[in-house]
Amino acid sequence: MIKLCVFDFDSTLMDGETIDILANAYGVGDEVKVITQKAMNGELDFFESLHQRVALLKGMSCDDVLRVSQNLPLMKGSFELIEFLNSKNIICVVFSGGFHEGVDYAMEKLNFKLGFANYLHHKNGKLTGLVGGEMMFSNSKGLMLERLKQFLNLNQEEVMCVGDGANDLAMFEHSGFKIAFCAKEILKANASVCIDVKDLREIIKVMQ
Repeated sequence: MIKLCVFDFDSTLMDGETIDILANAYGVGDEVKVITQKAMNGELDFFESLHQRVALLKGMSCDDVLRVSQNLPLMKGSFELIEFLNSKNIICVVFSGGFHEGVDYAMEKLNFKLGFANYLHHKNGKLTGLVGGEMMFSNSKGLMLERLKQFLNLNQEEVMCVGDGANDLAMFEHSGFKIAFCAKEILKANASVCIDVKDLREIIKVMQ
């Protein structure tokens, strides 16, 4: 029986990549998108790609960051899926290589209890181009999931994960039921189930 469900955020719970949306708003979208694609396909180390992309946001005002982050488009079916999981008393957690600025706001809307992500460093009302947090490395999601499992006293078969990119591989390794949602091929190859319809309600069908 599943007791814990861990979600990726960007392109899973949210329809898009936060860093790309911020970059578009700041006029550096094309440069950032190239790095994002390489990272999601596993062609570039996540830690390096994160630093490269955030550096391009240097100088962006915090007001603009919050305005963009609080208007991120949630994935179709996200409310229904979380409501379904909550009704089953399944603990829902977010692991994001993105940023608390967007994740925390979305968590309030979706009624999540716990989330781990990174923070955009700022000074004097502007981004410095630096970043820090809980999800900085390609193996961060796996390490955090192992800690959660130990804390909650769960075995692998009681855990499911939902993600779409290469940095979700680490949490897949520590999960019994792995769902690749509209995912990159590198993740699909390691999944229990692949869903290619852009609607999170498809996961409800798989679980019933």
